[in-house]
Amino acid sequence: MNSLRHRHAARFGLPVLAGSLLIAVAGCSSADDGGSAAVPSPDAAVTKLCRNLDEALPRKVDGRDRRDPEPASPLTAGWGSPAIILRCGVPQPPKMVDPGVAEGRDADAVAGAVNGVDWLMEKRDDGSYRFTTANRSAYVEVTVPAERAGEDTSPILVGLAPAIKKAIPEGIAS
Repeated sequence: MNSLRHRHAARFGLPVLAGSLLIAVAGCSSADDGGSAAVPSPDAAVTKLCRNLDEALPRKVDGRDRRDPEPASPLTAGWGSPAIILRCGVPQPPKMVDPGVAEGRDADAVAGAVNGVDWLMEKRDDGSYRFTTANRSAYVEVTVPAERAGEDTSPILVGLAPAIKKAIPEGIAS
């Protein structure tokens, strides 16, 4: 696991908490079971990046076969059941710029890096976890189902990192 560099943390207003992310990832998981996902509607430039990501995504993540959610879209992908859901081109999560998160006062959100990809991790009310890329030209969201709570979810982020690094360049998403 890589640690965040201060220049990255400053860009999205979150402290360097890679160690906390590792602990959280190792002990958590979650998202909804459904085979459906809302399709984001980003601008044309982000849509192009997301299409490139779709082509680069692995057939398996953490040993689970790819099973894309409905409606079919190159902006969404899924693996396993209950599904790990990826959505590309989502809006910036409010917690990414929340001063409470930046000051470490939010127990349900933490920032860190896994294999060269910066992430914001948020625990959600339904028991799932949402990971959103930071410091990339498009926001990519990965939701891990609540049913995976207690499992090591780091292989999910490790498995997705090469495709994200290949298709979504570092930068600030619009």
